[in-house]
Amino acid sequence: MKLELPTPEDTVDLGKAIGAQARAGDLVLLTGPLGAGKTVLVKGIAAALGVQGRVSSPTFVLARVHEPGPRGVGMVHIDAYRLGGDVDQLEDLGIDTAADDSVVVVEWGEFVADRFGPDYLLVRLERRPDDVRVAELEPHGSWKGRSLPG
Repeated sequence: MKLELPTPEDTVDLGKAIGAQARAGDLVLLTGPLGAGKTVLVKGIAAALGVQGRVSSPTFVLARVHEPGPRGVGMVHIDAYRLGGDVDQLEDLGIDTAADDSVVVVEWGEFVADRFGPDYLLVRLERRPDDVRVAELEPHGSWKGRSLPG
């Protein structure tokens, strides 16, 4: 099912709904072209988790670690676009150690899904010419039993 997100706030709200269902060790993969709202969605996930630090586009860094807030769950925000399809570089980041007590969110992440196992949420985003964003959520594994929008 596709969800229409007419405003950036709607995209943040979707992120908050996803973040509210996220648990330590979870993986969220985001796909979509530049400007589709991936980082805006991550801001909502971070808000729901209550993590520390400002969420921004990871354009200039490969990964940003956000320390846990009141919920006790951190977030690792990765820009896989910079990996150029080289999944082995993820191991160099040490993400697997941080993933145990954090939610890992990967922009441009569709090619890393099988590296992390069968449990992940894939969110496809697009931005129409009228500036309305459209999101499609595809839960896998343990994400299938959670209350997600749509």
